[in-house]
Amino acid sequence: MNEHIVVVEDEEDIQELFAHVLKQEGFRVTLSASGEEALRLLERHPPDLLLLDLMLPGIDGLGVCRRMKEQPATRHVPIIMVTAKGEESDIVTGLELGADDYLPKPFSPRVLVARIRSVLRRRAGPAADAESPLERGPLYIYPGRREVRLDGAALQLTYSEFELLHFLARRPGWVFTRNQIVEAVHGQDYHVTDRSVDVQIVGLRKKLGPHGRMIETIRGVGYRFND
Repeated sequence: MNEHIVVVEDEEDIQELFAHVLKQEGFRVTLSASGEEALRLLERHPPDLLLLDLMLPGIDGLGVCRRMKEQPATRHVPIIMVTAKGEESDIVTGLELGADDYLPKPFSPRVLVARIRSVLRRRAGPAADAESPLERGPLYIYPGRREVRLDGAALQLTYSEFELLHFLARRPGWVFTRNQIVEAVHGQDYHVTDRSVDVQIVGLRKKLGPHGRMIETIRGVGYRFND
């Protein structure tokens, strides 16, 4: 194992809890108490995963997430948000910015480790070129390279957006419920609201531009992909 995890948390007792649990599981851990410090650290040494508290002094967790996804060096670092607020709007915003998962406080150490391992497994993904490219009209999806091109131009998609698009495009014409989409993109036991799926669909359609109509809403059911 020995993956490197950066924990961004300003409460010392919770920092110590994170460090204790993660080191017991074999992870290397670096602690940071502010968003500014975390961004400097991440730029120098991008980790394998970031545990990010949303309530931070100075730059908050959403600000850290936004800046990470704007920088090539940190864009692909998976993020698990940690929040005590439990507000749906913060969770949805974080997922829309590109976070991979969220963990509400208080949390179970076993759930924490399970979420981390799940995100790391998903990020590892299949071996390069293990799946054939998909051609859907002007859209080309390269699963091995995790690359999407539309009319020849590369699209900058978040991890969740890529997984969502790939999942729907593999079965054009099939209708999938929001629960099926969540399970396919994030795995089982991922607790997220229907609204977060809708928000990710909206963001994906914007990036597809005029071709966003390829993702069709089926009222009362879910979504499907049309060539």
